[in-house]
Amino acid sequence: MAKIENERQYRLAMQRIEELLKRVDNSTPQENKDSVELYLLSELVEEYEEEHYKIEAPSLIDILKLRMFELGLSQCALAKKLGMNQSKISEILSGKREPTLKQARKMALELNISPAIVLGI
Repeated sequence: MAKIENERQYRLAMQRIEELLKRVDNSTPQENKDSVELYLLSELVEEYEEEHYKIEAPSLIDILKLRMFELGLSQCALAKKLGMNQSKISEILSGKREPTLKQARKMALELNISPAIVLGI
């Protein structure tokens, strides 16, 4: 099968996908030519995006700041919620310190953060 080689081809494929999405829905048979074309173009675009627009996993610092925002927590309030010293939270948020295993477990449980992110896996 062909491969999207450059940004121009990628933009054209995306444009064609937009056109096809107007004609294909969940009730369109899989054997329909537009449905087949949409599937094939989508596969090519996905392959191109994985190579050129890879999305990295968020860092613990990013996730902690997001959770603080979502929950309306200050560093002080986060420290209390996690049973930690505020200076340790500050060091973790600035990247100067990694959480201990006990602290990481508490973060994962209290803030509903994936243990893989907390542990940097």
